[in-house]
Amino acid sequence: MATTRHAHTVWEGDLLKGKGVVSLDSSGIGSYDVSWPARSEAANGKTSPEELIAAAHSSCYSMALSHGLAGAGNPPTRLETKADVTFQPGEGITGIHLSVEGTVPGLDEAAFLAAAEDAKKNCPVSQALTGTTITLSAKLV
Repeated sequence: MATTRHAHTVWEGDLLKGKGVVSLDSSGIGSYDVSWPARSEAANGKTSPEELIAAAHSSCYSMALSHGLAGAGNPPTRLETKADVTFQPGEGITGIHLSVEGTVPGLDEAAFLAAAEDAKKNCPVSQALTGTTITLSAKLV
């Protein structure tokens, strides 16, 4: 069954001096301030599209890797995934680096790396971002 999630943003003013609020409507878990300076300089307590993409990518990737490992008979005890999304004003999002550390009993490093690469390729968010270079580092802990 397909699902659709919703968010919306109210923006006031021009790009450089304006500000906005993005609301996560489907979950209802909150509304967050956004601004150009928070996107292109220091966050200063506000979020950005890139931070939201990083959150989406790290969680989707963790789910995909967990599913792949469990399907191969090695369910993970713990996965910690970080997504670094790089934004260059004037160019856009120039890259995403995923780093994952996993505790997977009975699995060797080579098998973990192979599963990690497969999850990077098959995670739905990775697939949605195919126009962006996505790199990966993975290790067992």
